[in-house]
Amino acid sequence: MHIVIFEGWRWNRFAPLALSRPVFTLATGMSTLIEKQLRYLEPSRLSLWVRPEMVDYCQNRLLPKLPMPATVNQPLDDQPALLVNGRTVHLTRFEHPHQLCIDLDELELVRSAYVQSPGLSPEDVLGRSQRWQDLRDLPRTMPQTRLANSLCDLIGWNEESLVADWSRLREMPHPRPAGPFHLVNESDVWLEEGVSLQPGCVLDATRGPIYVGDHASIGANAVVHGPCFIGRYCQIMPQTFIKAGTSIGMMSKVGGEISNSILLGYTNKVHYGYVGDSYVGKWVNLGAGTTTSNMKNTYGEVHTRIEGKEVCSGRHFLGSLIGDHVKTAVQSVFKAGSYVGFCGMVGRGDHLPRYIPSYSFLTEEGDQPYMLDKAIEVTRRVFARRDRAWTPLDENIMRYIATIAPTFER
Repeated sequence: MHIVIFEGWRWNRFAPLALSRPVFTLATGMSTLIEKQLRYLEPSRLSLWVRPEMVDYCQNRLLPKLPMPATVNQPLDDQPALLVNGRTVHLTRFEHPHQLCIDLDELELVRSAYVQSPGLSPEDVLGRSQRWQDLRDLPRTMPQTRLANSLCDLIGWNEESLVADWSRLREMPHPRPAGPFHLVNESDVWLEEGVSLQPGCVLDATRGPIYVGDHASIGANAVVHGPCFIGRYCQIMPQTFIKAGTSIGMMSKVGGEISNSILLGYTNKVHYGYVGDSYVGKWVNLGAGTTTSNMKNTYGEVHTRIEGKEVCSGRHFLGSLIGDHVKTAVQSVFKAGSYVGFCGMVGRGDHLPRYIPSYSFLTEEGDQPYMLDKAIEVTRRVFARRDRAWTPLDENIMRYIATIAPTFER
């Protein structure tokens, strides 16, 4: 079946993380949304519909990694196609429809639609054209997926997503090593090749499975509770405490305490401090003692910033939403529900606002814009430290975000 995964016009609800990537490339559990979508949809033909500014990203970074050829922003032809919202979270088998139909959520937003509409294009979706609106006249079908409405949903569903991803794994291809460490419920502990477990570390899969990617290292006396995902080449510092529901992306270095949070790749949280119920982007550096509060003293629901407005998250536990390339000072303390935009530079530790826009530079002397050229210079330096080549696409994305972030954040 021809599958079209579309980003849609509400991608900005996933800022600051979706500022720098298509929304369907966000991670949850052990994989990205699109990896889950392809796993359960099993397309014979694939198309992606994204913002114009994300076309190069898809063509250069996403398509080469996909298990099948795909097109980007190509309108529909005469063949029927299943349109799938890129914000859908697929956790179970998907039954393909056999007749034209549509699945709408409670807000009348499209989860999926099986259509035959030659010429329908991503511009129709992003602009909510009359042609797109007319799809609502199709017969309704029962929902088979969840439609995430913000990063808060991805955080809240992460533990369940970890377990669902684990269920797809087969038996480990090599025996678990023996040594001076502790594996609790070891049949639910998956260790890839080259994993290093230091003396005294504990991997406790009593509550859920633990996956440790190839050549990751778990430091001495660190404790990891499942369900949990630790990506390849990660370094878990000695005496780190990782609680259930946590996903840590590749090449990250973490220490202190982390609970029910998603950290994307190449992020440094090496020192003490607490990160809980948070979503943290790529290439973030959290200074020693950086802490995200995740609950109000009143035990009420936490508010956060979505689409430039303070809204109720519907959650009693919510930490911070931290965009790519954020840097924080020693002893930075974020209130529950904080929003830290792309390339936020936090140069002071206390009395931080709950909303820090993209390209902001907070200092003891006052807050000021973080100049784009300086941000690019620093980012190039950070990439070089990890042997990551700087490309024109990296610079284009940074310049694009500097242009659009004020529109979507304020």
